[in-house]
Amino acid sequence: MAIESNGKKTEFSVMIPDVKFTKLFINGNFVDSVSGKTFETIDPRTGDPIARIAEGDTEDVDLAVKAAREAFDNGPWPRLPGQGRRRLMMKLADLIEQNVEEIAALEALEAGKLYSLLKNMDIPAAAETLRYYAGAADKIHGETLKMSRDLQGYTLCEPIGVVGVIIPWNYPCNLMFIKFAPALAAGCTVVVKPSEETSLSALFCAHLVKEAGFPDGVFNVVPGYGHTAGAAISSHMDIDKVTFTGSTKVGRLVMVAAAKSNLKPVSLELGGKNPLIVCDDADVETAATIVLLGSLWNKGELCVSSSRILIQEGIYEELSKKLVEKAQKWVVGDPFDPRTQQGPQVNQVQFDKILSYIELGKAEGATLLTGGKRCSERGFYIEPTIFTDVQDHMRIAKEEIFGPVISLMKFKTIEEAIKRANATTYGLAAGILTKDLNIANTVSRSIRAGSIWINCYAVFDRDCPYGGYKMSGFGRDLGMKALDQYLQVKAVVTPLYNSPWL
Repeated sequence: MAIESNGKKTEFSVMIPDVKFTKLFINGNFVDSVSGKTFETIDPRTGDPIARIAEGDTEDVDLAVKAAREAFDNGPWPRLPGQGRRRLMMKLADLIEQNVEEIAALEALEAGKLYSLLKNMDIPAAAETLRYYAGAADKIHGETLKMSRDLQGYTLCEPIGVVGVIIPWNYPCNLMFIKFAPALAAGCTVVVKPSEETSLSALFCAHLVKEAGFPDGVFNVVPGYGHTAGAAISSHMDIDKVTFTGSTKVGRLVMVAAAKSNLKPVSLELGGKNPLIVCDDADVETAATIVLLGSLWNKGELCVSSSRILIQEGIYEELSKKLVEKAQKWVVGDPFDPRTQQGPQVNQVQFDKILSYIELGKAEGATLLTGGKRCSERGFYIEPTIFTDVQDHMRIAKEEIFGPVISLMKFKTIEEAIKRANATTYGLAAGILTKDLNIANTVSRSIRAGSIWINCYAVFDRDCPYGGYKMSGFGRDLGMKALDQYLQVKAVVTPLYNSPWL
């Protein structure tokens, strides 16, 4: 197979997976949509169709929720001892690992993500996330309360019920497991709506859920569009909680729909315009590597992407040159090629959006240092793009681009950097590169964001909670904190013997 990588053709061979599962997964079975409608999923390497997938709609969501409701209200899953849920979750994790190559290939094919990273990082991480929460399934306990009167009190932690899980296209499998693993451990049942851009890995995993022996109705998958299937989940009266990752714009719609229906709780992990502050004392070579990875990882389709680089004036010119040098060596190409560092953007819409922001940056007066163009005649490939002379008021400095575009901004003092870093409606993540521990501590305590990385960037761990401040959302994924989102706390109170309350 020939591809373009920085203008040079390379040859490699790859086994493209067969697409086996394209129907909805409801109550333990793969079924057609009620309407019979389907939609195309597209290969971003070429723009060609991969397969047609059943298109879920309101009626299909109703069926999935009915199955999940029955499984929760009358089925064994929430009534199993914790070790029973743990056993099945561990079995599913083993099956994920046994099928890692096929899942990785499906996701690379559909999302343009790097096959090598999916195979060696993302999909194994999904299996480990399952194991992490499986280990918590039999450790969910309430508390005995020391009451102020003649009463005995304790709390019970009970599963919240049926959970709607709406996931985006940039990390389809990984985010699905991050959300439904704690829900399953808590004893909930779930209805998953994957993005219409990337449904194949979710449907393949549904097949593995069935193979693992989960009770019917515990796990359901309804591919479809946000304005139909997603809206039906958000507003459904029999869904007890919704967890969503995606844009702030859509997050608002989810929250409004949830409030207008049964006032179900929601957790939202939304967008970001994340600052990475590089101080004068940082090593330029190391800083350039961290900046490039933080900005270009997953072709910039990352909520925590470091798209605002605030560089102290003492090293601004040197670091800018080093970033250009490294970016021009960055390999853009087919995601199945092991030499590739950046695959295609997920679809035509995203591709066009990123290119329009690049033109906007030039029109607003930013200086284009490198990149800024498409990389190939076919597919959605964009060159790593670096702007300098970026001002805070420019749209490329304020709005989430979600692509391989880096904005370089100069600052003098740490106080200035903190003020400018916080001058955003978002608050998802931030980074600081410095050898001064006092500066690192000051910055980490001063920036209003859910994750702060010191001398690294976008470093995740399943034991570390992740979520946003401000318009980047609320609630936390990962860590034991995530379990709280899928539990209700019930207080039980009894009068003591001879209590005046009797």
